Amino acid sequence: MQTLIKWTVDDYHRIVEAGILADRRVELLAGDIHQMAPEGPPHSYYGGSFADRLREDLAGRALVREARPITLADSEPEPDIAVVQGGWERYRDRHPEAVDVLWVIEVSESSLKKDTEDKRIIYATAEITDYWVWDLTTPQLIIYRNPQAGDYQSVLHLQQGDIAPLAFPDLIFSVGQLLA
Repeated sequence: MQTLIKWTVDDYHRIVEAGILADRRVELLAGDIHQMAPEGPPHSYYGGSFADRLREDLAGRALVREARPITLADSEPEPDIAVVQGGWERYRDRHPEAVDVLWVIEVSESSLKKDTEDKRIIYATAEITDYWVWDLTTPQLIIYRNPQAGDYQSVLHLQQGDIAPLAFPDLIFSVGQLLA
């Protein structure tokens, strides 16, 4: 029987600091180091343009981080977009932790299984209350909410209608326009 080693967040930081993974795009998920898939143009377009819009809409209310780490108990994912409390100064010496995260968005073109299975459980276990997966293949917006006992109790699959993030109920988006 083969035994696999689970890496801690501290182990992962030491590996990164040593430069061992310098030429690779990776993230720590539930103790395992995963290589991230390269982004296609649609992924870059939708994620980047939505992050720009959020920066305008949330100026002075929250920090919008693109493809930057958040530190959780046994994971350090790099979500496509993480909306967190405070400003850049707050994260000079650390990455945002679960208590700092207001909303996470993953844009899925080739990573749908990882985003809706592995990352869903990781974010729910960390009690991140609002997790959106922007599925470019269907297209649809999958909204996960109400984390309890390591999973989300509410899931919505939307292709039309309006939706607002829990932390910013005044910020209403047309799902149809987002997916267009």
